[in-house]
Amino acid sequence: MTFNVLLQYILPHRALSRVVYWATRWTFKPWKDFLIGTIVRNYQVNMAEAAQPDPLAYQHFNAFFTRKLRADARQADVDPTALLSPADGKISQMGRIVDGRIFQAKGQEYTAAELLGDDASAAPYRNGSFATIYLSPRDYHRVHMPLKGTLRETVHVPGRIFSVAPFAVEAIPRLFARNERLVCHFEGEHGPFVAVMVGAILVSSVATVWDGLVIPPYASSIRRKSFAGQNITLDRFAEMARFNMGSTVILLFPEGMAELDTLAPQEAVKVGQRLGQLVSH
Repeated sequence: MTFNVLLQYILPHRALSRVVYWATRWTFKPWKDFLIGTIVRNYQVNMAEAAQPDPLAYQHFNAFFTRKLRADARQADVDPTALLSPADGKISQMGRIVDGRIFQAKGQEYTAAELLGDDASAAPYRNGSFATIYLSPRDYHRVHMPLKGTLRETVHVPGRIFSVAPFAVEAIPRLFARNERLVCHFEGEHGPFVAVMVGAILVSSVATVWDGLVIPPYASSIRRKSFAGQNITLDRFAEMARFNMGSTVILLFPEGMAELDTLAPQEAVKVGQRLGQLVSH
């Protein structure tokens, strides 16, 4: 076990994340300008794509990190049957779900039931498909819809807040099924699908367009919230949520609903880019 991996087990995840949560919202100009400038320089952030291109014009670091893009900075694939990337980032893994098991990295896998919080919710995805996308600090941190869907339920699953950087994904067993996460269940025109917002150390904060800030507070037990009858329908490519700092999004589709393209691990993707295609019924 490397030192970096060992730290993931011994660091006080939630305490550190709470400190970072407040530190990234401090409006003291020297502080926020230092943080923003450091990220822009070290990660070569393309501010020309932002609706507000001046990085020091943001009220605090989190406002910069969750910045809105120009309207013409991203477009959805023109094929209406194309499944869209929900985020800017890199492909961690994507492919088939085999007998309920999802591939994490070499030598690592976890189950759909573990990820979603129960067996019944995972049943439609037993032999479906998945796409896991990792967002780095340089990326746009708003998450969009891969296809049109009506929100049925959210499930806030408690857990650890391990790093989701590639070194941790390769070394920590069942990482995505152990981290704090928000599971969003949708019903689409071709069937159900799931978008999972996975938290990570220092960055475990998730907000949705329908509920605002959801994490924190952190959960001590599974929290379910039904949206049945509320008619919350989001169009394909519409914004659905954001990470207050970055993490990972996992999409699940049931068997026979979608055919995913072949994209290699660590291949860069953008919001609206084609990940695959809906299968006609």
